[in-house]
Amino acid sequence: MATTSLSSLSSSIEKTQLFSKYPSQKPFSFYPKTPQKPSFSFQTSSSQPLLNTNKTPFQLSSKNPISDIISSGTNSNGDFIDYDDDDKPREECGVVGIYGDPEASRLCYLALHALQHRGQEGAGIVSVHDNVLQSVTGVGLVSEVFSESKLCQLPGDSAIGHVRYSTAGASMLKNVQPFVAGYRFGSVGVAHNGNLVNYRSLRAMLEDSGSIFNTSSDTEVVLHLIATSKIRPFFLRIVNACEQLEGAYSMVFLTQDKLVAVRDPYGFRPLVMGRRSNGAVVFASETCALDLIEAKYEREVNPGEVLVVDKDGIQSLCLMPHQEQKACIFEHIYFSLPNSIVFGKSVYESRRAFGEILATEAPVDCDVVIAVPDSGVVAALGYAATAGVPFQQGLIRSHYVGRTFIEPSQKIRDFGVKLKLAPVRAVLEGKRVVVVDDSIVRGTTSSKIVRLIKEAGAKEVHMRIASPPIIGSCYYGVDTPSTEELISSRMSVEEIREFIGSDSLAFLPLQSLKKLLGSDSSGYCYACFSGKYPVQPRELKVKRVGDFVDDGLNGSLESIDGGWVEAPRDQTVGSF
Repeated sequence: MATTSLSSLSSSIEKTQLFSKYPSQKPFSFYPKTPQKPSFSFQTSSSQPLLNTNKTPFQLSSKNPISDIISSGTNSNGDFIDYDDDDKPREECGVVGIYGDPEASRLCYLALHALQHRGQEGAGIVSVHDNVLQSVTGVGLVSEVFSESKLCQLPGDSAIGHVRYSTAGASMLKNVQPFVAGYRFGSVGVAHNGNLVNYRSLRAMLEDSGSIFNTSSDTEVVLHLIATSKIRPFFLRIVNACEQLEGAYSMVFLTQDKLVAVRDPYGFRPLVMGRRSNGAVVFASETCALDLIEAKYEREVNPGEVLVVDKDGIQSLCLMPHQEQKACIFEHIYFSLPNSIVFGKSVYESRRAFGEILATEAPVDCDVVIAVPDSGVVAALGYAATAGVPFQQGLIRSHYVGRTFIEPSQKIRDFGVKLKLAPVRAVLEGKRVVVVDDSIVRGTTSSKIVRLIKEAGAKEVHMRIASPPIIGSCYYGVDTPSTEELISSRMSVEEIREFIGSDSLAFLPLQSLKKLLGSDSSGYCYACFSGKYPVQPRELKVKRVGDFVDDGLNGSLESIDGGWVEAPRDQTVGSF
């Protein structure tokens, strides 16, 4: 990535009054037009002892611990672990930042509830009061981590929050954000959504300079870069640190007197800004978080932009020379909630259009259209309306099932899927059924769903997938399996159809998706569909999103390598 002169950056700062009206972008445009040894200490939580975790960690192994879990279907305690939900891409996390509201931490708590779908394994909030940063983090859902007494430990009118997803096993308490660090000029907290592709080389450089790391998270690298920077003032330290980062990052920082929001030059991951009626400024991964706390959506944080909020107003500056945006198209396919506006466009409208395209380009004679809940529902509505066929709830999803179950001694086929999805025989029996889902990753869950529907009496089952085939892993903050595990990278559409057992199968054509996006299509990343990466990993190994190698309590530095996979040597960089 190119860098810019910090002196020129400081002179380009544009100030606006904190409570003045900020210029809004058009609501439905797809993207905006326009080493020194550190004095550094790291904290996991100022309010909780390190061992205060509410889940039992998995035991470490010298080999990848997830392989044994998947092959055996049980953990070390003999409990059945359902991995059917892992047959989907997973967003790494969601972030929130609030400045200028006396109820900042409680509003942050509510906003994290709205972003719970972006991460269910850990949550944390950091607030500032009397120039002291207070932190509460924990493993579990937002409602499990926070209570009235915990929120009372977080006074102040500024706060940042984070929800986190990890791929398997016990989440790591050390890796639950926001992180808080003290360095020679004060303290800083950070919450990060994304993934850095040059993490290992940066970490090695910092360790050679004397830095000591406390987690296996790439986010900690950012804090060390800030601590070792010699630039003043503080937000230019953030600029200096981000100039060294490659990959995806949407971050919010909190200091004693400032809230800072940063988005990488390609804008891979979303980050929006809003304002409450009392003038408080809010940043969040999705607009659904703004809606819940009654903050009015104003605009996206632009790719490559740094926004600094303090008592004097909002300062906006360009982090890097302009890059062509490469926003993650999977935000519209799967990750974001349908009621959110992401990258300037309604997620609901996008998904409905995906279903309409499928009905037009892959029609089939059928009696009923159903969805794989919940992410396939809007696309199924679009398919049904265009096909002129009734949409019905043929699968009912249970929202009260966790990840770990006690398996019956007598083997039940498709046990995990049956716990989550129940077919409605009255809707399916004797019918020709179109089933709409958002994606197929490994194909294991799709095959079980087809079998469930046929066992409920369906005459025919036709699968329609509201995304193109996934053939490549993501290195920008999405947890996807390695390329060899992706069924579309190994099989043709007809072979996948035979594998899952459906009577027909069709994916959303990539060219049709781009045609729908029109002139905005070049502003999206399609690497998982094309194998062409906007930012190529510079290292032989690439961080696999999700920390399943270290429980945060007992892990060694050597175990970090267990969370890395070899980067394919034939990766390409370029247009799509």
